Amino acid sequence: MEKIFIGRLLRASTRACVVGCPIGQEIPPFGALVMIPLNEYDCVYGLISEIRIDDDGLVRQLVAADHVSETIIQDNRLNRIVPLEMSVLFVGYQSASRISSLLPPRPPLSLDAMFACSPPEIRSFTAAQGFHYLRHILQAQDLPWADLLAAHLLQAAGAQEETARFEWVAAAQKEIIRQLQDDAARLMAALQAISEVNASDKKIIFKEK
Repeated sequence: MEKIFIGRLLRASTRACVVGCPIGQEIPPFGALVMIPLNEYDCVYGLISEIRIDDDGLVRQLVAADHVSETIIQDNRLNRIVPLEMSVLFVGYQSASRISSLLPPRPPLSLDAMFACSPPEIRSFTAAQGFHYLRHILQAQDLPWADLLAAHLLQAAGAQEETARFEWVAAAQKEIIRQLQDDAARLMAALQAISEVNASDKKIIFKEK
C-alpha cells in the first residue's frame, strides 16, 4: 500500500515536532496517528495535536479589503504557498521491527517526511505494548489532552477489525481509568470529552458502566 505523504519536518525534539504541509492536499484530522521514517526499518509515531494556518502580509491586506472575490480567495489558497503547520506529539517509535511506547531516543531531522498511518499500521501500533502509549496524551497537560485523547480513540477504534472493536475500546477505557484512577477531575474530563465525540458521531464507542 502506497503511503500518504503529509509534509516535512520544520523542527523537532524528543517529545514532539512541527511539520510544514502543502495546503492544497487532503490533510489528516486532529488526533490522527502519523509516522516519520528514520530509515528503512525504524520510524517515530505521533498524534497530530494542533493544525495551524499562519497569516502573511497578503492575507492581512485581503482581510482588510471591502470585497474579495472568490477567484482571488481560491488563487491565494491554491497557487500561493500558504503556511500550514501541524504539531505532532510523539507516542512511540519502532526499532528493528519492534514497536515501543517510549519516546524516541533521538528526534527526527529537519525535512524528514511524515506520512499518514493506514488502518493496518494503526492496528499494529495500538496492539503493541498494550495501551501504555496513552500516558503521553494523559500527561500532555499543555495540550487539549482530553480532546486529543477522544479524537485519537475515535480514529483508532474505526481502524480495528469490526469483530474486535468492542474488546479493543473496552480495554482502552480500562487503561484510561487505571492511569487516571488517582485524579478524579481529569478522569471525568477524559470520559466527558469521549462521550461528546461519540454523541456527535452518533455511535457508541465505550461500554456503559
